[in-house]
This record gives sequence, structure tokens and C-alpha cells, in this order.
Amino acid sequence: MMDYFYLIPIAIGIGLTALAAFMWSLKSGQYDDLDGAAERVLFEESDAPIPPTAWPKRQ
Repeated sequence: MMDYFYLIPIAIGIGLTALAAFMWSLKSGQYDDLDGAAERVLFEESDAPIPPTAWPKRQ
């Protein structure tokens, strides 16, 4: 029974910390563009390295 006096405040503290982190992420705009990142992955130009045959020749 004595354990609950420690566990309940710890659980409330962790919950409030998680709520504060979530509210901070909302305020800082982390969830503003949910579809943009998914579309960029599918439709962005490839970032493949340039093949050596396309390199300019040294002089």
C-alpha cells in the first residue's frame, strides 16, 4: 500500500511531462504538413550519385 504513495506521483509526473512535450510539438508546428513528407518521398527527384561517366574531365 505504501508503494502507491510513490507510484501515483511518478505516473502523474510522467504523464504531465508527456503532455507538455506534445503541446510543445503542436506549438512549434511539427504537425503542420503531414502529407508533404509522404509526397516528397514518392515524387522527389532521386538523390542517386552522379555516375563517373558524367563527370567533367580534368585538364
